[in-house]
Amino acid sequence: MALLQLQCSNGAFLKYPKLYPLPHGRAYRPSRSLCFKMQAFPSRTQRIMENISVSGEVGGAGGAYSYSALKRLDQLWSSICAAQTAVQEPQKVVSTMPGSFLDSDVAEKALDKFDVIVCGGTLGIFIATALCSKGLRVAIVERNILKGREQEWNISRKELLELVKVGILGEDDIEQVTAVKFNPNRCGFGGKGEIWVEDILNLGISPAKLIEIMKNRFVSLGGVIFEGSSFSSIRIYEDAVVTLLADGKILSSRLIIDAMGNFSPIVKQIRSGRKPDGVCLVVGSCARGFSDNSTSDVIYSSSSVRKIGKSKVQCFWEAFPAGSGPTDRTTYMFTYVDPQPGSPTLEELLEEYWDLMQDYQGVSLDNLEILRVIYGIFPTYRDSPLPAAFNRVLQVFGDASGIQSPVSFGGFGSLTRHLERLSSGIYEAISGNLLDSCNLSLLNPYMPNLSASWLFQRAMSAKQESNVPPDFINELLYANFGSMQRLGDPDLRPFLQDVVQFGPLAKTLGLVMITKPQILPSIFAQVGFPVIVDWSGHFAMLGFYTLLSSFTGPLIRPLLSVLPPELRYQWKRRLEAWKYGAGLDYEL
Repeated sequence: MALLQLQCSNGAFLKYPKLYPLPHGRAYRPSRSLCFKMQAFPSRTQRIMENISVSGEVGGAGGAYSYSALKRLDQLWSSICAAQTAVQEPQKVVSTMPGSFLDSDVAEKALDKFDVIVCGGTLGIFIATALCSKGLRVAIVERNILKGREQEWNISRKELLELVKVGILGEDDIEQVTAVKFNPNRCGFGGKGEIWVEDILNLGISPAKLIEIMKNRFVSLGGVIFEGSSFSSIRIYEDAVVTLLADGKILSSRLIIDAMGNFSPIVKQIRSGRKPDGVCLVVGSCARGFSDNSTSDVIYSSSSVRKIGKSKVQCFWEAFPAGSGPTDRTTYMFTYVDPQPGSPTLEELLEEYWDLMQDYQGVSLDNLEILRVIYGIFPTYRDSPLPAAFNRVLQVFGDASGIQSPVSFGGFGSLTRHLERLSSGIYEAISGNLLDSCNLSLLNPYMPNLSASWLFQRAMSAKQESNVPPDFINELLYANFGSMQRLGDPDLRPFLQDVVQFGPLAKTLGLVMITKPQILPSIFAQVGFPVIVDWSGHFAMLGFYTLLSSFTGPLIRPLLSVLPPELRYQWKRRLEAWKYGAGLDYEL
């Protein structure tokens, strides 16, 4: 007798015996001994990903494309969601040792000595090259082969010119690494309206080409790269810091820079394995077969709050033409969530993505050739940026330092904005031997504009139990973006490039309250009164930093030359904190 197999909507075979209709009105009830084994059909995501040829995966966010890597990341994400307050007890990889390095048992075993060792090469290559160009001896420790991913980074030319300003990239290099250019760029919210802008994230930069240029430049300046190496532990002495690599090599330096991201073992130790305050989940694909492929979406919402898995989420889109072909396009779907049990997995998001993307882009999946599938989780913490917790160890850029925006999580954009400030400050700290945790923490200071951005992430996150309408988030965002557009480029463009400033923000919020007063009760219901109170303090500090940078800073700056070196270093870092913390480093 043939065994009937019925598939559930989730892809699994039915587990328990039931009556199943057969021809001619008969019914068949399988016995328990004949019940089919529980097994699952491959999900659509698995079938798609296993049919794609995956070349060598690289480090950094979005550097892995395989289905097995997706499952590993989902397991990590599930463990974060299941945790109460701490994900797990972190391994102690950094320890402080008494006495001098020269008197230690590892001094004679050290392979080489450097001024700076950078752990993590994908973004670390930029700070390493900048420091090398200043005459420091620098090494990079990278657990993979140091190369960029195939998927482009999207950025504006204005932001990329910051690398030229620092002196590590030439203007002719920009043309060489630019895979695709496009304009205009759209912001849209659930059919309530659209805003079009020019020159925002309108370049697709090849990370593979850009990092190859940086790598060659770094080596030509005398830099040393330890590829395929990872550190096992770090020992901090009074006069040096020692990096012990997994393969047994021992390196000494004056400073270690951690550019390994939020999952850095050093960061885990500093944060004691604490659970993130919020997470941005991102899924997407690069596909071939789009006919309308000349514009981009910076942020777009095609629907209101919906349920994915066991949670309500508000999904947003980004979409960019890809440099691999005229009909190639990259689409990202992202959402902000609290890491709680029941939060959607990346695979659940991808299953929803395949359906929603077709409606969003107006193209059938059958007419597309999927080139790669993209995914990532980006945790963030309220107490960011992350101050230095140890002497001679400093976190820089994006996820490791917390300098990235809690809304966009733009690690590369954060890098271009802060590279000049950080490379100059680190060079001065090394030159003046100001490598204690207090002086290093001045390089990752409190920045009220980043802290104020937390309100935006909360406002864009769906509440699981809420009395606000499902389309409220779209209504709120369109009200804010529409107000910024009415106020003009000085208010709109900084925000679109992750720079929050006091004047534009105050004017935007004022205009929203005047033109849309009816949404104020829903704002309080959406984000909660405690969040509003906390944000108000950061907003006040944003105004205070603006005053300090605009009026006090010009009075102090001429006096720096007469100050002792350590005091001069400290006041320069305070002036930078006021300027960057107020967003006044941004110029149209």
